[in-house]
Amino acid sequence: MPETTTDRHNRIAGSFMSANDEKRVGAAIKAAESGTSGEIVAVVAADSDSYLWAPILVAALAALALAAPLIVFTWMTVQWIYALQVFAFVALALGLSYTPLRYMLVPKSVKRERAHRRAVEQFLAQNLHTTSGRTGVLIFVSIAEQYAEILADSGIHKKVTVEEWQSIVTVLTTAIGDGRTADGFVDAINRCGAVLATHFPPGTHDPNALPNHLIVLG
Repeated sequence: MPETTTDRHNRIAGSFMSANDEKRVGAAIKAAESGTSGEIVAVVAADSDSYLWAPILVAALAALALAAPLIVFTWMTVQWIYALQVFAFVALALGLSYTPLRYMLVPKSVKRERAHRRAVEQFLAQNLHTTSGRTGVLIFVSIAEQYAEILADSGIHKKVTVEEWQSIVTVLTTAIGDGRTADGFVDAINRCGAVLATHFPPGTHDPNALPNHLIVLG
């Protein structure tokens, strides 16, 4: 039976935090937004890219490099060398496609760029750019890339420094690294709420216009 969207959500979220922890995150968002006119959305993604190109690229380069020593140091015919290259390419491409190895092949800078790009996509997909006063905040975590980021809309950038957001990201990533994922999210949400409350107290618009639960992406 094919995996349903709900099953995939439970599988991904379950590897990250429990159902009770998800409820804690949702409650934290609701509580934080009660003291501000801003909006907070928390998103966790299993990954930000499949990186299927990485094992293929490495396998192709290795297969090409194999030809030179075989030509120089052996008496193999061109046909045998070609056959070995094909075998090496297929074997390496399949072996390196194993998920942990695949992610290890990708440079950290590339993984950060892909994760940041997905964070920006989610900022738009969750309609944070449509909030009144442009006071939307996204807390984004991509598991495979071990990446976390807080994105704030233009209305907030005028009053809150990048260093303040980065300090919250540090708290979040430290907690995740210590295995206290839910605590990290709750703490980060509380801190974001405090920052927003300082500069953007409750207004007349609906502070709960966007989701108050943890959004889990496959």
